[in-house]
Amino acid sequence: MAVLKLHGGVLSTATMRAAACLYEKDLEFTFIPVDMSKGEHKNESFISLNPFGQVPAFQDGDLTLFESRAITKYICHAYAKKGPELIPAEPKKMGPVLVWIEVEALQFDSAASKLVWELVFKPMFGMTTDSAAVAELQEKLAKVLDIYEARLSNAKYLGGAEFSLADLHHLPSLQYLMSTPAKEVFSSRPHVAAWCAHIMARPAWAKVIAMQKR
Repeated sequence: MAVLKLHGGVLSTATMRAAACLYEKDLEFTFIPVDMSKGEHKNESFISLNPFGQVPAFQDGDLTLFESRAITKYICHAYAKKGPELIPAEPKKMGPVLVWIEVEALQFDSAASKLVWELVFKPMFGMTTDSAAVAELQEKLAKVLDIYEARLSNAKYLGGAEFSLADLHHLPSLQYLMSTPAKEVFSSRPHVAAWCAHIMARPAWAKVIAMQKR
């Protein structure tokens, strides 16, 4: 088997997303830290892996990929027989998973990632949180989570009966937001709250969090 390499930063939500997929599929990989505080993601050596100068980058032998959601989909197809089936092969099971993968990227993340920036990373970098932006983003996220609440009242996971990439892709933002006042937007919706607690308790996700502590 080709040596798998993940280049990224342990605090990066995109890096965390890719690492979670690798751990779920029980794949051995080498993690290569990229120190973004020193601008290593803009160095020529890293630009050769990701021309946009953003983490992560992923290597499977002579194949190099970037964009975390593309990386996770590749891993699921290339290593379909390893670990859980995070994208079902059966079309009628695959369909809902693909829909909710798109919902995460286009509906959830557009609010959640900006909230992470305002509530977590701005304070971390000594910047001032924009309270008006936070209020607007939480209102936007609440409307999305109302739809999640309805979906999760009829399904254990977003894509159906089994954990999938549709759930996994949410984990990095959830991890950060659950330690902020934005947690209330999730906890006030019982089915959403139960889903969050369930997916965040997965052993593979614990391994991603452990990467941050090393």
